[in-house]
Amino acid sequence: MLHELSAVFVQRGGESLDIDLLAANGTRAIIVAIRKTLKQADLDEHLERLSKFKRLMPRYRDVNALGAVAAMVVPSDVARYAYRQGLFVMAQSGDDMVLLNDANFNPRVW
Repeated sequence: MLHELSAVFVQRGGESLDIDLLAANGTRAIIVAIRKTLKQADLDEHLERLSKFKRLMPRYRDVNALGAVAAMVVPSDVARYAYRQGLFVMAQSGDDMVLLNDANFNPRVW
């Protein structure tokens, strides 16, 4: 069963977590940050968000959590940085969104 949640906000014990898009089933969750133009600072914030995900949302503590970023504009250096951090990278291409990760990509699991 797939649960799709958008604009998730959680606050526990003085910490907060704001997720643009969360899709989950019984074994996996993907946490997506969505921006117009993706910057390295956005990636660093998303990595911090991913590190807090299971602690602040214990309902998902037993799932394999994956991270992704999506943007209309993704500079190549930012895409490479995201790739090296184990994030899926989606970018606009014409009227479509495309996955920039290649076949050698190994996603990081949180």
